[in-house]
Amino acid sequence: MPERSIEFGKYGARGSRGSELVARRLDELAGGIATPVTVRRGWMARLHYLTRTGHARAAARDAGLTVTDRTLKAWVEGRRAPSRANLERIDVAYRAVRRQNVARHLLGRLDREGRGTRVEFHPLNQSQVVRPRQRVVEYRSMNVRRWDRVVAAWVAGDEQGLDDAWTTDVLPDLGSQWGAYEYCTSVGFAA
Repeated sequence: MPERSIEFGKYGARGSRGSELVARRLDELAGGIATPVTVRRGWMARLHYLTRTGHARAAARDAGLTVTDRTLKAWVEGRRAPSRANLERIDVAYRAVRRQNVARHLLGRLDREGRGTRVEFHPLNQSQVVRPRQRVVEYRSMNVRRWDRVVAAWVAGDEQGLDDAWTTDVLPDLGSQWGAYEYCTSVGFAA
């Protein structure tokens, strides 16, 4: 695999791993509460999302929000405010539960009954790389039909699993130069 044999950025190239960019894009597609968790309205909205059903409460506990029911009730009623550490836990739990809730719908939209989704690969930035060391990399696009492993790793928050799924299921379909697209400035798709 190419990621085992290169030292990205050694000569000044800039970009991010494609799997990180895919995770960010999936988070954008999943949507959610736009108000920051640090604002009362933001953490209250997240708490209501996490406490509206027994299933959501169980998923929030699994995601790391392990406060007592009494504390949770005080937060929801507005008698107390969460600490900074608990705000972070609320936000992490919210993102995890939100991912679980939208995964099936998002996977259906990405798969489109086997037709797949068009993905655009914008190459890494080589403006700081000296001319003899620059690679010939250009904008590419292709239709991705296998999203199962990518979405499953994204839902689980498994960065390594997502990277493995992206580099073994998707990138090889770009052809012999697929290693040049492990790092990109952006990866774009819609669902």
